[in-house]
Amino acid sequence: MELTDSVSEIKGIGEKTQNLFNKLGVGSVGELLTFYPSRYDTFNDPGLISDLREGEEGVVCGLISKVVEPRYTSRIKILTCQLTDPSGSIECVWFNQPFVKYELRSGYHFILRGRINKKGNKLQMEQAKVYKREEYYKLQTALQPVYPLTAGLTNNAVRKAVKQALTITGDFPEFVPLKIRKEFDIIKKNHAVEEMHFPKSEETMLEARRSLVFEEFFLFMVFIRQMSQGREVLDSEAKISDDGSCDEFITKLPYKLTKDQLNVFEEIKKDLLSGHVMARLIQGDVGSGKTVVAELALLMTARSGYQGAIMAPTEVLAQQHFEAMSRDFAPFGIRCCLLVGSMKASEKKKAYAMIEAHEADVIIGTHTLFQEKLVFDNLALCITDEQHRFGVKQREKLNKKGVRPHILVMSATPIPRTLAMMLYGDMDISRITELPAERLPIKNCVVGQGYRNSAYSFIKKQVEEGRQAYIICPMVDENEDSELENVTDYCERLKELFGDSPVVEKLHGKMKPKEKNDIMESFKNGEIDVLVSTTVVEVGVNVPNATVMVVENAERFGLAQLHQLRGRVGRGDKQSFCIFIYGKESDETKERLNVLLKSNNGFEIANEYLKMRGPGDLFGIRQCGEMYFKLGDVFNDASLLNSANEAVASLSDKEMDCIVQKMYDGGAKEVFQFFNNYVTI
Repeated sequence: MELTDSVSEIKGIGEKTQNLFNKLGVGSVGELLTFYPSRYDTFNDPGLISDLREGEEGVVCGLISKVVEPRYTSRIKILTCQLTDPSGSIECVWFNQPFVKYELRSGYHFILRGRINKKGNKLQMEQAKVYKREEYYKLQTALQPVYPLTAGLTNNAVRKAVKQALTITGDFPEFVPLKIRKEFDIIKKNHAVEEMHFPKSEETMLEARRSLVFEEFFLFMVFIRQMSQGREVLDSEAKISDDGSCDEFITKLPYKLTKDQLNVFEEIKKDLLSGHVMARLIQGDVGSGKTVVAELALLMTARSGYQGAIMAPTEVLAQQHFEAMSRDFAPFGIRCCLLVGSMKASEKKKAYAMIEAHEADVIIGTHTLFQEKLVFDNLALCITDEQHRFGVKQREKLNKKGVRPHILVMSATPIPRTLAMMLYGDMDISRITELPAERLPIKNCVVGQGYRNSAYSFIKKQVEEGRQAYIICPMVDENEDSELENVTDYCERLKELFGDSPVVEKLHGKMKPKEKNDIMESFKNGEIDVLVSTTVVEVGVNVPNATVMVVENAERFGLAQLHQLRGRVGRGDKQSFCIFIYGKESDETKERLNVLLKSNNGFEIANEYLKMRGPGDLFGIRQCGEMYFKLGDVFNDASLLNSANEAVASLSDKEMDCIVQKMYDGGAKEVFQFFNNYVTI
């Protein structure tokens, strides 16, 4: 079987299962084999009920003495049973899982594994996984891969498919030259892939991961080197001038720009007036004011008679930009136009006509901006917000809407300069590190799950004072093999706890765009008090009235993403708070999360994190939220990125060309899907 063959060629994968895999971005056998576990599970020996502690995960072997038929409330289905061992008994409860009753039999011994929380004065085990004793002891013999799933697809089904694919698929092509593999101790690709899915030990998994991350970084740096070498100073066809409007705009702002903002705008202005095409990245910390700098660039472009476009990663953020820019640009006679996917066909048609006729000077949108039917008139500036969320191919589609337009990209991901120079080798880099003076520093705390009820009380008090809160969970729905918090169940539990006040709603990426936009609008308008969400809120959402951010299973996120999430609060004039709740306690978790306690500065956090050792938590092999890569983490794996950069620098141009050709001849488009989105050759 070839890596490019459809997953439907694997025995046992029918049309229904194929569609579920497709939802996860897995269409081919190669994509299945590089669909790596998100973490690994270990199964500790069962303990005694008397030793269970609130806020921890517990594993006990006991007798099922009583199973209560599921009872139904207005919002939730609750199943309970009593588990007894020689040291005592504990109530076990399942929310919205009535089917668990078929796994339980009164009078028989089972091993239950679940979260321990307190209800009243008694401990309770929640959402426990039920195991027969022989089944559990068998799982203790090795690390167990846990995959990111979608509803209807089980972890067991993925494991089974991967195991079969490994036995019937040919060898992976080796893209890293043999001399470099020897120099950097890189193991064979086939062996590394197999070890990632079914590791013999922690050591062999880490060795495999190291080799695969090196390959990811190596190929990425090959492309970056090619892009850098191919970059030439192009003459701009747009004749942009400075008529003083930007100075007037700055004086009319209700706040004073920081020194960094002014310096970065001077760099941009110099580029725009130079007669050469600008290619510049603005790195700015969360809340540092990148958008107003982008506004100045758009104003300068529009006042010179050209069009400018800004592409946001979400409709909520695009709408936010449109409202702000329409208001800010009106005194200067600059007309704005919004173009997003959820607009009606008639609205889009009207927007297309306005843009083509140059009845709009500044166009704000999402991916809709690079649709073929959209025609600009003299597009001279393309801005992408949170640019790592758009691939190079996507950005090029937008750039080709104009004739050699200036390119400005913005990112709040706090990458240290040394890493940024490697990752963005084809661009000039500007940085905004200062925060506006009027911002109050966010107060942070890192706690275990035992403090969750205290967090709820604090949220309720803040809501009573007229504030709002976010609660972030790492998952949308419950995963059969995961103890991680999920948005769906969490929202239902809060509604059960709070009743009608505070008003609680959920938000996640599986919702339709209109539904997501409606929820965010309701939250912005104060109609929702507590928003339980996945990380879809991390980019650009501006709700000044939100003063509390709670992140569940904080150890499951990368520091850069946690810092981004924290940036959703502290945007008004009231004191804001961020509560990081960790699920699994370890010295590494505490050390990593305590970095966030010491500083609210993203660049300081990134530099501090780089000093910390290790490839990341074994049971979370890739921290959520980092950029570009399937396995690689530019913070945890900074030393590997540097090694890959050195290895690529040692290649001759001929060797480089051979590697690129081999990638495209050898099916690497299938194996490394993210390169299709990020890189253009």
